Formats: sequence, structure tokens, C-alpha cells
Amino acid sequence: MNQVIFGDNLDVLAGLPDACAGLVYIDPPFNTGRRQTRVTLRTVSDPEHGDRTGYQGRRYRTEKLGTTSYADAFDDYQAFLAPRFAEARRILAPDGAFFLHVDCREAHYCKVHLDQVFGRDAFMNEIVWAYDYGARTRRRWPAKHDTILWYAMDPGAYVFDYDAIDRIPYLAPALVGPEKAARGKTPTDVWWQTIVSPNSREKTGYPTQKPLAILERIIRVHSRPGDLVVDFFAGSGTTGEAAARLGRRFTLVDDHPDAIRVMARRLAPYGAAIVGAAGILDDAGPDAGGAIRPT
Repeated sequence: MNQVIFGDNLDVLAGLPDACAGLVYIDPPFNTGRRQTRVTLRTVSDPEHGDRTGYQGRRYRTEKLGTTSYADAFDDYQAFLAPRFAEARRILAPDGAFFLHVDCREAHYCKVHLDQVFGRDAFMNEIVWAYDYGARTRRRWPAKHDTILWYAMDPGAYVFDYDAIDRIPYLAPALVGPEKAARGKTPTDVWWQTIVSPNSREKTGYPTQKPLAILERIIRVHSRPGDLVVDFFAGSGTTGEAAARLGRRFTLVDDHPDAIRVMARRLAPYGAAIVGAAGILDDAGPDAGGAIRPT
């Protein structure tokens, strides 16, 4: 069953059986030391009172729908993550994969710790997700990438479906000929993918939402249909939607009420049970989600 669980992820993980997950992906807070805030906006047509001009000179008005935020600061970030890394390894199947999504502030510390948890030989890739959107500082090179670390439970036997990799255009198609250009190439360990656009239908308004394309690539290649995919820093629920679209099962965990509300709406079409969050969803509206179960 697909489920979204409201609660402390360490407590929830302790209740999951050994070797139950084919894939664990987590995108924990990045420990930026700041409060992460996302304002949700809606743009509507308004020829008379519009505050912005769009295509062909049409006037639009911007409406603020709400604000979501959370504190992103830890006294000891690695001490916070350590027991959660250990639980992630415990619940992984023998051929399972673990993906950690962080940024440059903590990636090197996390890798050292994960080398101890999984073994250095279990480290498979450092994937760079590069994007080109948002503000740009004039004091240093603008930071426009995240780091995704991939570890395999067994570096000699793991799921990697090469034929399932989505192909991307060649940067210089004339150099490879028409046949190769038409087929496209497989990505390297640098993935160019824009962030979720403010005007995208995919946008939920939740801070730090990641693009479906990133999660679909990971899940498609590193798990099998029917596998359980676990994300215990689930946020906006991108992992769950990507898993469901690809025929995988999912268990998502988060302790932020706003995250649960967003996921309840987003994942209702996939029959997600919302566990332990009845009070949170009382005022979330009629389309708030699937079956609600108490803890």
C-alpha cells in the first residue's frame, strides 16, 4: 500500500522491517542556517488592474495564496543524520540503493559518514544536478547545483537498468551524425535539469520541491516495478508521485503539517493512505487526500 506517515522519521523507520525497500531516497534539510520560505502565488487575467504584462501585452494580476516555511539549522547536523543513515541501510534490500540529496555545505561530511555506514566500496556515484534559475550573487560564483550521492548495498550486485535511462540531446549533434543525434545520448553524472518553475503545473508551493524528472530518472533506473521506494524527508511528495507513475510502491514520512497537507492533495490520485494525520487534514479541504488512518 502507498502511504504517507506523519511523525518523527526515526520512530517510523524503527517500525519498518529489515530489507523491505528496493530504493531509499532522502532530501533532508540542507543545514543552511536560515529559515527556508516559499510564497505561493497565482496569476490571473486582469486587463484593468493587472500588475504585470504577459504575452502579447495582456495584463495579469498576481495573488498571494500563502507562505510555507521551516527552520533549516542544526547544532550537529551529522549527529542528526547518523542514526537515520543506519536505519536506511537496515531497511534496504540486498540489491538496494541509497540516494542522499544535499548541497555543497554538507556533501563532503555526509560522504565521509556514509563511507563508514555502507563501506567505501559501496559508493557508486556523486551526481551533480545543475540548474540555471534564480538569484545571482555578485560576490562569488553563483551556486547552481546540488549533490546526489549514490551508495549500493552490494557493489557487486545492484539494480541499474541501463535500457531504462532517458536519453538527452547531444550538445553538438552535427559531430555524431544523424542516427546518433536522433537517438540522443545517455546522461553522465552531471544532470542538467531546471528547477520546478513558478508557473509549472508541477509546482505545489512547498519549499525545496524537487523536479519529477530527477526522481523519475533515479527510480526508473535503480528500482524494479513493484519495489518499495522510501523517502523519510518527503516534503512535497515528489518521490511518491514519481514512484507511483512508474509502478513502484512508496512509503513517505514527514513531521511537518504543511508537507502532509501538500502530499495528501498531490498523492490522492495514487490511493495514498495518510497515517496519523487526521487532525492536520481536518481543514485541508475535500480534496485533501485518500484514506486517513489514525496512528
